Amino acid sequence: MPSFANPFYGNVSKKMSLSELIRALRLDVAAEEEAAGLYEAHADATDNPIARKVLLDVANEERVHVGEFIELINILTQYEEKAWIENGALEVREMADEVARGDLELDTPAEKRAEEGLNGNGAEPSSSEDDNAPTIGSMKE
Repeated sequence: MPSFANPFYGNVSKKMSLSELIRALRLDVAAEEEAAGLYEAHADATDNPIARKVLLDVANEERVHVGEFIELINILTQYEEKAWIENGALEVREMADEVARGDLELDTPAEKRAEEGLNGNGAEPSSSEDDNAPTIGSMKE
């Protein structure tokens, strides 16, 4: 990360290839999202109206940068990246439709087997001492 003492820290000694540039731009998108979240957290943590206004404005500017970087990535990947993202969005819309219809899938294969009353090999589950062993979610401090 650049610093006030050395603003060129991390510069590479050669020009980036296209794939390296795309990877760097993806990191830039993540950095902009992180910055926006940080500024929003700071705005949430203060009652000072001018500070809140400035912080939220800057957070929104970071989102504009995200859009700029994403469009640049789309151009550099000939919109392949956009196709992947749209495919993911379609999958989520399909899942949302399923949930709206009440078609809820179980989360894990183990839960599916438990729902069906089977263990891993298709046989009925057997009780064991391990059934009563604590899990991470059940342990309390």
